[in-house]
Amino acid sequence: MNRYTKADLERIVFTQLENLNAMNDLLAIMKVQNELLNNANKKLKDEMSEFKQKFYSTVKRK
Repeated sequence: MNRYTKADLERIVFTQLENLNAMNDLLAIMKVQNELLNNANKKLKDEMSEFKQKFYSTVKRK
C-alpha cells in the first residue's frame, strides 16, 4: 500500500487543479470557436438564399 505525504497529496491536488483550469480554458476557447462557426454558417446560409433568389428571379425573366 502506497503512503503519501501531505506534500505529495498537495502536489497531486494542485496538479489536478491546474489540469481542470486548463480544460476550462480550452472549453472557453471551443465555445468561442463554435459561436464563430455558427455565425459563419448563418452568414453563408443567408448569402446562399440571397443568391438563389437572385438566380431564380433572373431565370424566370428570361
